Amino acid sequence: MRNAYKVVKSRYITEKSTVLEQLKDADANPCLARCEKPKYVFLVEPTAGKKEIADAVEEIYKKNKVKVVQVNTINVKPKRAKRGRGKGRAGKSAGFKKAIVTLEAGDAIEEL
Repeated sequence: MRNAYKVVKSRYITEKSTVLEQLKDADANPCLARCEKPKYVFLVEPTAGKKEIADAVEEIYKKNKVKVVQVNTINVKPKRAKRGRGKGRAGKSAGFKKAIVTLEAGDAIEEL
């Protein structure tokens, strides 16, 4: 087994991932009130599998005693730049893999 910090690189914090984290607290909308399990998004190693990601998240946050219920992975393809790098050569951003990790109801990851 690889080191947990090599499998899970970092948290991926965007507007959409913040909305996913806060779905468990949304009581106003009846459709969203069913989402009682928190979801967190992480950048992960491109060769990591779902079981390996789940074990790594549980190991990293074992002081919070989190239990991973489900892992969904997404390979994000690189995008071509709108502007070139000069002399007509187009650049592109790097591709990456992200994982949406669902925890048990009541569990949470508190970080600053």
